Formats: sequence, C-alpha cells, structure tokens
Amino acid sequence: MILINVILAASLNVTVGCLGQITLGHAGFMSIGAYTAALLTKSGFLSGYPGYIVALIAGGLVAGAIGFIIGIPALRLTGDYLAIITLAFGEIIRVLIEYFKFTGGAQGLTGIPRVNNFTLIYFITIFSVIFMYAIMTSRHGRAILAIREDEIASGASGINTTYYKTFAFVLSAIFAGIAGGIYAHNLGILGAKQFDYNYSINILVMVVLGGMGSFTGSILSAIVLTILPEVLRSFAEYRMIVYPLILIIMMLFRPKGLLGREEFQISKVISYFTKKLKRGETNGK
Repeated sequence: MILINVILAASLNVTVGCLGQITLGHAGFMSIGAYTAALLTKSGFLSGYPGYIVALIAGGLVAGAIGFIIGIPALRLTGDYLAIITLAFGEIIRVLIEYFKFTGGAQGLTGIPRVNNFTLIYFITIFSVIFMYAIMTSRHGRAILAIREDEIASGASGINTTYYKTFAFVLSAIFAGIAGGIYAHNLGILGAKQFDYNYSINILVMVVLGGMGSFTGSILSAIVLTILPEVLRSFAEYRMIVYPLILIIMMLFRPKGLLGREEFQISKVISYFTKKLKRGETNGK
C-alpha cells in the first residue's frame, strides 16, 4: 500500500500542488483504473507480467480519458466549486460501479489475478514519480506553475491556460488509474466502497502534509501516513484521537507542510550539518 499511496499522492500533487486546484475525486479515477485493469486480466484477455503492464496502462488511459471529459467543463471552475464538482464525480463513479453487473455490483469484483511482485511495483512507482517530476520541470510544468501563481497574468502572457490546466488534470488522472490497477491486483478483490470520498480526502492530506508542490514531500507524507495507522493499531481506542491530533500539531508548526514547495536534496542536508559542525568548532575555539 505504501507504493500505491506514493503514486496517488504524487499524481494528486500535480493538480493540487503544481496547478493549485483543489480536487476531491482522485479516488474516482483510481477506481476507474482499478476496474479497467482488473476486468482485462480477470477475463483472460491479458495474462502474465506483460499482460499486467498492458492492463495498468489501459487503466491509466481510460482514467485519463474520463479525466479529459470531466476536466474540460470542471476546470472552468475554481476553489470550492471545483472541489464540489470533483467530489460529486467520485461519488457518481462509485454509484455506477455498484449499479452495473459487469463490475460485480454491490457484491464486488472477485477472482482478480494477484500480482505481489514488490520489485516490479517498486520500479513502476519510481518510473511514475520520475516521469511526473520530469514533466513538472519541463516547459509544460513551468506553464502549469505560472498558472498556479497567477492565471490571469499567465493568459495575458500567451499561455493557453485551458490546455495546460486540462493537461495537468489528465496527467494526474492517468497515474491515479495506474495506481488503481496496482491496487486491484494487489488485493485480488474490489468493492465500490473502497473508493469513497474518505480515500480522496486521505490522499489530499498526504499532499498538504508533505507540502503542496513538493514531490519528495508527497512521497514522505505518503509513507508516514500509510505506516502511522498501523503503528497506532495497538492503541485502537485512542487511534482516532491520536491520528488527527498529530496532523493538527503538524499543520500548526509546519503550515506549509513537511517540505513546503521545496524538494528534498541530500546536498542541502550535508551542507546544513557541515555548517553546524563548523559553527561548533568556532564556538569551541
């Protein structure tokens, strides 16, 4: 689950952190990718590791296509209105999954071939994060960041804001779909209730906690927030108090998240401790 949440947090960071638009339907795109990939492998149409990879890509592309259809009208809105629209989208997808028989309906989809190859999933995760980071540091990424800072000024300077907003939204949806495909084959069973709005909120918390716009921050917070509930499992009666309390304390002392908009660099850590050592030596003299 850690690697799945890393992809989800990094992909939502594209829309929320880099584009600056709050969306609450990420679990909906995840569910589209999950069911698309699961149905392809369960039917026997795709099999083995090559088939698994193709199924993940197909799940991502279908999620991206739906993201494109939803994104064009939805991204005309901003702020709370966009959040409400995307939240409604996620709930509509969940209801549709429960309605249709080919998705297993309310009973869920079972018999999905399980793939628990950690090495393969690890490299898919690394590729996904690097790909998204490369996009965000390219010309496209700089245009998206410019829109985040000032959409009106960006449009006036010649940036096609509609195109780049839709591009970021679709990119985010594609990798949410891929994460959903991994999730489906990791569990071997799917149910619509697994993709409710609470999951979207959890992913959003990961992005905000890590630092909106920071990929390494999203990765770090995804790891922490995936492990933390398991660590607190032994304190079952206090877990629902301790978990939000930790988040509140974190947001009070680090309102911009763990890393803010910065990326973690080992050179900065080495430089920090080197300065501390030099300062200590100077004080010692």
